[in-house]
Formats: sequence, structure tokens, C-alpha cells
Amino acid sequence: MIKISTLLLATLLASIAAGTEKVPVRSDPRVQNALNLLEIWIDSERAYDNIPAISAAAVYDQEVLWAGGFGEANLEEGIEATSNTIYSICSISKLFTSVAIMQLRDQGKLRLKDQVAHHLPWFAIQNTFQGAAPVTIEGILTHSAGLPRESDFPYWTVPFNFPGQADIKRKLPEQTMLYRSQQIFQYSNLGLAIAGEIVTTVSDITYGEYVRKYILDPLGMMDTTHEIPTALRGKRLAIGYSATRRAGGRMAVPPFEAQGIAAAAGFASTVLDLSKFASWQFRLLDDNYTGSGEILTANTLREMHRVHWIDPDWERTRGLGFSIDRSRKDNTTFVGHGGSCPGYRSHIRIQTKDKIASIVMANANGVDPAHFTKQIHEILSRAIKNTRDNPGNGKQTTEDLMKYVGTYDDFPWSGETHVVPWQGSIAMLSLPTNDPVKSLVRLKHMHGDVFRRIRDDEALGEEVFFEIGPNGRVLRLWQHSNPSERIHQ
Repeated sequence: MIKISTLLLATLLASIAAGTEKVPVRSDPRVQNALNLLEIWIDSERAYDNIPAISAAAVYDQEVLWAGGFGEANLEEGIEATSNTIYSICSISKLFTSVAIMQLRDQGKLRLKDQVAHHLPWFAIQNTFQGAAPVTIEGILTHSAGLPRESDFPYWTVPFNFPGQADIKRKLPEQTMLYRSQQIFQYSNLGLAIAGEIVTTVSDITYGEYVRKYILDPLGMMDTTHEIPTALRGKRLAIGYSATRRAGGRMAVPPFEAQGIAAAAGFASTVLDLSKFASWQFRLLDDNYTGSGEILTANTLREMHRVHWIDPDWERTRGLGFSIDRSRKDNTTFVGHGGSCPGYRSHIRIQTKDKIASIVMANANGVDPAHFTKQIHEILSRAIKNTRDNPGNGKQTTEDLMKYVGTYDDFPWSGETHVVPWQGSIAMLSLPTNDPVKSLVRLKHMHGDVFRRIRDDEALGEEVFFEIGPNGRVLRLWQHSNPSERIHQ
């Protein structure tokens, strides 16, 4: 079952004291079961995919429902990952740069329709498209400006020689527009690096000073920095590892600092700090919120979450800084961003209507963090909705059924089966799986140690029974006349 850390317990008590939740959602058995399920699933995915470390957090409104770490942030020294482990969050950095731009817009110091050259006279990229629209700030924030993806330096390969601001300025006149502005989506780190230069020019302080003073500090994000804290590498900062090599295994990736690309890809953070960023958005967008002194107005944040660019094929949409995607299953809209840097992958996924956010960070390439954040939402959203709509109706699995909970060996057909508490009874989860909710098999207690599978149509399927040893401990699970040995309680 889930263990609540001292930090999370303090967060929950503070939430209750503030009146944000009279009864914390996480205390409901339905949510507890879901959190237990996601913890088991994340840990198994990390192990079966040989990911050195994953840290993750699940947020509901102002409550951190769960946060934790799996595996090792430093394989060589055996340092375990936690919810306080620091990772490069790479392109999630763009969200903070976009917030800075919108703050300056709201102060009347710039307009989204402004040409970039109006604020940066040195912006002199070659444009071979006759009669093309100018590059605007809005075009940069929506990646529709037509700029090339990168500044013209080989900084994404070892030894990661990222250019400084002066290098970017010097090289820009030698670069050429990739597309006509306002014609097609083209993701551009160069564009958001230039947005960072606009922040510096318009605010008259350095980019790093600006985001610290006007964004990170007000949100209490003390573990978030606009550059990688390389002095902490191998300690609080996870060591980054490569994708799995053809011969097997992963290699440690040398450290890097993004320098002039920091506004696009330089930040480092923790899952708990990004939880604060998510909760701020839920708080600000609540129609009943009457607080003041926020870093943006609710209307401006809503503006950032709206679609400002859609490709001609209607397949790709972008907000202002935020990525926007829509679930084909139920038309639910999500905002957020992903990050991919040498040795690190990260993703934040936010559903503002249900006030649910999931955050995942990993210290390896070749990992899809969005797969994790999506499944965290799938696991939690139904449990939270049922708890919210029918408070107090959650059923706790009784102690006599808890003795079956544990791990059973599926050799050689699969990895393992976890028996978990679920909706007042128990359920089976075969691992590894890409879809833990769909893979969950609910069981109905019939008598003694005998259960039957509950089918999708709620009819009863085959028997599942547990063999008990002379000491009263469960020895194995039997299904289809075949046993699975119990290996962990």
C-alpha cells in the first residue's frame, strides 16, 4: 500500500487547514486503490524497460495525491530516486518563458503581434520567401513563425557545446527561414531562445533573474532553476543515461548546460515543484477563487490554454507556449508540455476541468514520459470522479481478503501478476502492460479461498482460487488449472 511521506502529510494537513478540501480525496478507498495501482504499475514499467529512475507525482486541485521515486538516480553509487530528485526538464522550460512573455504583455510592454525585430534589432535571419508575413512574438510562442528548429551549432551531440547569447546573435544572419511565417507548425528551440532574449530586453534584467523573481519565487518553486545545477550531479541531480544500446544496457551521458538555449530547454526541477505549478493553474482558474497577487490573471492563463494555432490538416494544435491535445476516446482536452534532453525525459499533463495533473521525470533517453502521464490520469480520473460525485461510498477491502494481495510469478508466459485491493474486493493485474486500467481483472469472492472473474459485461467468468499453506500463508494462485507461485506479499 502507499506510504505517505512526512512532506506529503504536511501538504495534506495544510490543504485541510486552508479549507481547499474538507475531506482529502486521497482518504477515499477508491482513490487509495487507484494510487496503489499506479505505484505498482510505474515501478514495473521502470523495471521491465530497464529505466534507471523515474520520479512521478499526481495532483488533484491543491492536493498532491501521491509523489514518489523508483529506481536509482545514480546507478554507480546506488542513490535512490525520490520525489525530490532533480532532473533536467528541457522543453518544459518553454512554459516559464511563455508565462514571462505574457506577464510583459499584460504590463503593456509588448504585444503578441509585435514583430520580433521591433524588440531585437539584431534579429536578421535570412528570409527567401517573397511577401511572407513577418516573424511575430505570437508566431514564436505557437511555433508557427517558420524558424528553423535550432541555432546553427551542434549542441545536441557530445560534448554538448551549447552556444551563448552572443553566439546565437552572431550566427543568426547566416541562418535562413525554414518556412513562410504563419504557414506551418515547426517546433523551434531557436524561437523560444529568442523569446528569452525579448524578456531580457523588455524587462531590463537578465532572463534568469526575471523568471526567479517574477515566476519561480512567487510560486514557491525553490528547486527549479533556469540552468542545470551541475554541482549536484549524482547527488540530488539525477545522472542522465542514454537510450538502450544495441548491445544492451545504457551509458551515462555527460553533463550539459544550455546557456543561450536556456529559455527553451535549460530548466531543471522536481516533480513536487511542477506540482506547485499545476496547482497554481487550478487555483487561478477556479471561478470561486478570490485571491490576489498571482503571477498572471485567470483570463491570461485561459488565453494561453486556448488553441492559437492549428495545422491545415487539423491534426496539430498549440496554445501560447502550451501544447494542447484532445483524447479521441472522450474528447477531454489536456494542456502541458514534454521535455527531452541528453539523458532525461519529462512530461506534465494537465486537465483543468477535472483539476487533475500528472508529472513524470526519467533519467534516460528512449523513454516516453507522456505514456506514463496519460496512464496516471486514466487510473485516477474515474476514482476521483466517483469519490467527488458519491462521497463516503468507497469500500475498503476487508482484512480477510488482504491476505491474497501480493505478487505471483507468471514464468514463462509473462512477468508477474499482482493481486491488488480493488473496490472492496481484489483484482489481478498482469505485468508488464501498456494499459493497466484495461488489463485489470476484478474478482468476486465466492467462498473460502475461491473467487470468480468479473467480465466486462459484469457476468461471472472462470474460477480463481488461492492455495493456502499449513501456516495459513498463501502459496500460489490457480487459474485455468495452472498455478502461479507467490513471490512477494
